[in-house]
Amino acid sequence: MRFTSKPCVSVIMPTFNRSRFIRTAIKSLLSQTFTDWELLIVDDGSTDSTMQIVEPYLFENPRVRYMKHSNRKAPLSRNAGMQASFGKFITFLDSDDYYLPNHLASRVSIIGEPDSPDLLVGGILAPPGTMVRDRTNPEMLVPLEQCIPGATFFGRRELFFALSGFRNLPYAEDTDLWERATAAGWKLKTVDHPKTYIYQQSPDSITQNYRQS
Repeated sequence: MRFTSKPCVSVIMPTFNRSRFIRTAIKSLLSQTFTDWELLIVDDGSTDSTMQIVEPYLFENPRVRYMKHSNRKAPLSRNAGMQASFGKFITFLDSDDYYLPNHLASRVSIIGEPDSPDLLVGGILAPPGTMVRDRTNPEMLVPLEQCIPGATFFGRRELFFALSGFRNLPYAEDTDLWERATAAGWKLKTVDHPKTYIYQQSPDSITQNYRQS
C-alpha cells in the first residue's frame, strides 16, 4: 500500500509547460524543515519535458504524486489536486515559484495558534516593483502586495471543500475564493512575516498577460 497515513499538509502544484522551473519548486519542498506533507503535481496538459523531470521524484519519494489531464487551466487543476489529497491542511506551490526551508513549518505554527485562523494568505517575497493585472481593470497594473496571491493560501481542508474549491474563472479566482470565505464567516488572516514564499513571474504568466475578452 503506497499511502499508510494521512499527511498533515497537502501541497498542490498545478503546472503547464514549466519544465525549466519545476525541479527547483520540487526541491524546495523536499528541503522543508517540516516533513509531514504530500505533494500532488497536477499537469495541465504540458507538451514539454515536465513528465521526464518529475518521474525520478515519483520513484524516489512516496510523498510525491503526479496526475495529468487536458488543458483545464489553474482553478480546475487546483481543484483536481484537492480532490485527490489527504491532508488536514491544503496549500499550494506554483511550479515556477519555490519555498524557503521554513515555509511549511511557519504556516503550521501560525494556523495552530490560539483562536487560530482557518485560512492564511501572504508572506510572499517578490522582486521589488512586481506588478500584476488588476482584477477589475486588466488594462491596469497594480502592485503584487495589493492582491490576494492564491498560491500562498494555507488553510483547513474543510474550508476548501465547503466552498467547493476555486470557481472556474478566467482570472482572480483566488480573490473570489477569499471573498466567499469571508462572506461565509471563516476566520482569515493575512501573513506579513515570515516571507517564505518566493514568487517568480514568468513572461507568459496570466498575471502579466490577462485581458478581458
